[in-house]
Amino acid sequence: MSLNKQFLRVVWWLVILGMLAAIPVAYERHQTEQGSGRKVEFVMDYRDLLEISDTQADPRKFMEDQLRLLKQNGIRSVAVYESTLNELRLSRRIEMFTSHEAMALTQAPISPNENFSYLIFADKEAQQRLEPLITQTFSSLKVRTRPWSYKNQPGMIIEMAREEALLKTMDPDPFVLQTLKEQGYQIVVRMSNRRPFDASAMDKLLATLQQYGVKRFIVDGETVPGFVNDKDMENLDKMGELMLKYDIGLANIELQKAQQRGFNRLAKTIHHNVVRLHSFTESDGEKLTQNLTEAELRDRIQGVSDRFVLAVKDRNIRMVFLNARAVRNLDKGMILHPLNSIYEAVKGSPVTEGALPRILDAGYVLGPAGEFTLVHSGWQSLAKGLLWIGAVALIALLIAYFFPELALAAFVLGMVGTAGLMVMSSSLFGQALALGAGTSAPTVAIMYAIQAANRKRENPTGLKLGFALGLLLRTSAISAIGILFIVGLLNQITYMLVLEQFRGVSVLHLAPIALVAVYWLLFSQKLSYRERIGKARELLSAHISVLWVITAAVLAAVGFYYLSRTGNEGQASTFERLFRSFLENTLGVRPRTKEFLIAHPLFLLGAYLSYKYRSAVLLILAGVIGQASIVDTFAHLHTPLMISSIRVVYGLAFGMVIGIALIIVWEIVSRSWQRWVPRLNE
Repeated sequence: MSLNKQFLRVVWWLVILGMLAAIPVAYERHQTEQGSGRKVEFVMDYRDLLEISDTQADPRKFMEDQLRLLKQNGIRSVAVYESTLNELRLSRRIEMFTSHEAMALTQAPISPNENFSYLIFADKEAQQRLEPLITQTFSSLKVRTRPWSYKNQPGMIIEMAREEALLKTMDPDPFVLQTLKEQGYQIVVRMSNRRPFDASAMDKLLATLQQYGVKRFIVDGETVPGFVNDKDMENLDKMGELMLKYDIGLANIELQKAQQRGFNRLAKTIHHNVVRLHSFTESDGEKLTQNLTEAELRDRIQGVSDRFVLAVKDRNIRMVFLNARAVRNLDKGMILHPLNSIYEAVKGSPVTEGALPRILDAGYVLGPAGEFTLVHSGWQSLAKGLLWIGAVALIALLIAYFFPELALAAFVLGMVGTAGLMVMSSSLFGQALALGAGTSAPTVAIMYAIQAANRKRENPTGLKLGFALGLLLRTSAISAIGILFIVGLLNQITYMLVLEQFRGVSVLHLAPIALVAVYWLLFSQKLSYRERIGKARELLSAHISVLWVITAAVLAAVGFYYLSRTGNEGQASTFERLFRSFLENTLGVRPRTKEFLIAHPLFLLGAYLSYKYRSAVLLILAGVIGQASIVDTFAHLHTPLMISSIRVVYGLAFGMVIGIALIIVWEIVSRSWQRWVPRLNE
């Protein structure tokens, strides 16, 4: 036992050594976030504009007007897809017919067994620029084409059914590329994997796109260009080499159900020339065309604006992709589109705070989205070694709070086990250590707070409020140890770009609660192991009352709601979203409500009451939610460190204010009770 007690001092020094090693690593991550990749790009989907134009009386004028309005409202990039016959038809460069329609048009008999595609070009220039593109595409598919004309208008026949021919992918429309370049737009290409990969043809295409200033692809579909399967990477690697050759990067769409297959491999090949993309979908745009009052529409536009600002500031988004579609409104008897509302959300208006001005005020600039320039010194390898030792020591320290005699064995076994994990997978090694350290720190912090409260109750000296405030700050400082280990161990560009994700966030939330509850029930008092076993048996064999069942159901419901509110996919009520928006717009960075409204105030009240009441420790236990949340804030590795730090400071500051208010209310109620109850008993 004495050896383990002595080793506990060593454990603390190892933890401190790991913390010191994490500080310069965190600083270099901060340099990466602040020193590069500050350009933000708003991108409009060109195909959506085309499809909306098809509902207008003068489609070409509509397109001209929208291209002018885009630039006026700060949207200086346009996304161009690989073209299809349908897109060329929407652009009014061709017109298409089935065999049956062609027969009716020409009054010439056609074989009843024929079901081909007939097309005519709008003019001679369209024929000259598009016929070679169409011929090459269908020839590569081994589909025969031949000339055709109608009333001296040139055209061609494609020996494929029109419905299928409309789906075939071709190189981007050269007319669109030329028009956008002449008007000064940055072109972003939606690149798919729908065509058989041909390195020579891809080389030629990328060379052409480079001439038009294309710097980035957005993958269109579930697989990246060149992907065959998880074993055949030859074409994928060739695609990466070509992208390096022409200095073209990728955009990673956030909140996808699944990452596009082959994306991580391709991103690694191009040295992570990747930016994060936030998508404003057609469904999002449709909400701006519903039957709304002016006030309701203004609120929704403001919500969209807030969403864009939050994406850039809080999630390292550098490309905002804008979609829109025409909507049939039967009540108004009109076809509506959300473009004007989207423009207002981006630029703003006299009644709406636009996203773009606020993004620029936050220190970002408008321009083609650029990748992060990673700041990563060679000494980080040594720092990671110290972090490894420190993280295992922190986990051993947690175990020692329950079983002090196992501290040395836990550390040795932890080092051996994690060494094996590192050999198996460096990613799993880092995440396991980060999860272990991130869970241990807030758990140790609350257990320390429980011990401190118990000691203070036995020796109630000093200012109660001063003790409560100091205990909250000391406890939060211990929890912050977990922050340093998470940031230090997972300081990789793949986490910042969310090519990899830190798993186990739910564990990070729930494990400290469960561990602290067990500690309070069985280990917070000086008992022998036999007495603890007896106490555990007594708890397990206790008669279950209806009240217990109701309490368990309530706790389960609270736990489910708590989990539903964590992570990137957490759900929030309408009122909470409005409250969040108010905090974000007022403070610039929104503190977490469960910290400053619930956990920190209850902790403060519990520490204040611990002078007198033994049961006040239950309020301190509730504070574990806030301590786990402090660590979890930094587990969102795509959020800049500065934003996370401000969020935690705000949470503590406002939590203290609300906690002091709770204490004042308690004192008023308590003193009033003591004053009036004796009178009632007289």
